[in-house]
Amino acid sequence: MDVTPARRTFAQEKEALEHDVIEMIARAEAMFDKAVVALKTLDRKLAHEAMSLDDAIDRQDLEIEERCLRLLALQQPMAGDLREIGTVIKMITDIERIGDLSVDIAKIALKIEKELGHADYVDIPKMAAFARSMLNEVVQAFARRDTSRFAFIAELEDQVDNLYRDLRDQIHNYMRSKPEEVVAASWLLLALHHIERVADHAVNMTERIGFMVTGELKQLVLDPDENGSGSDESEPTDV
Repeated sequence: MDVTPARRTFAQEKEALEHDVIEMIARAEAMFDKAVVALKTLDRKLAHEAMSLDDAIDRQDLEIEERCLRLLALQQPMAGDLREIGTVIKMITDIERIGDLSVDIAKIALKIEKELGHADYVDIPKMAAFARSMLNEVVQAFARRDTSRFAFIAELEDQVDNLYRDLRDQIHNYMRSKPEEVVAASWLLLALHHIERVADHAVNMTERIGFMVTGELKQLVLDPDENGSGSDESEPTDV
């Protein structure tokens, strides 16, 4: 069957969108990595480098959304195409939020450094590494339309939740033993919360990819962490 020029262009646009979403995730991962290292080392320069990447992600978020809306308006996509475009719109929202959370983590590094505190008494990078692995798996699942990766993403989510509880308890114990550092430790608790939220956004994207592939929207994690974060709101911090 011949493919009309319009459909050929539509297919090319979808392929370009997929490439840009993967690029956007890569940028968010780079921000997240820099922010976490800045938090561990209290490196002001690295924290500012992480924060400086946010504008590019925000621009890409708006550009991709605009292109998706244009495709919806001009191409009259069929059901499968609609799911793909809808998934892209949802995913870029989650990616943009990961960028915002990375900025907040970097700001917390600056706050803790200003308080003359430190953040290396708990293994924040280990928890962040699990969240980072989730993002890597999301990229592979999206690019390959591969739902077989979902079970591993769910396992990684469990690891993040378990570490969240353990590290939170460690910070609480530290606050009891070092009351003079309670302010800095409170900021570290908030950073821990933000890293847990990054993992939650990876779960959101996974569920949307499942909908894109199967046409069914299912929860990846059926038993939410009752000790988890709940809200995605983060406190603005001027530094």
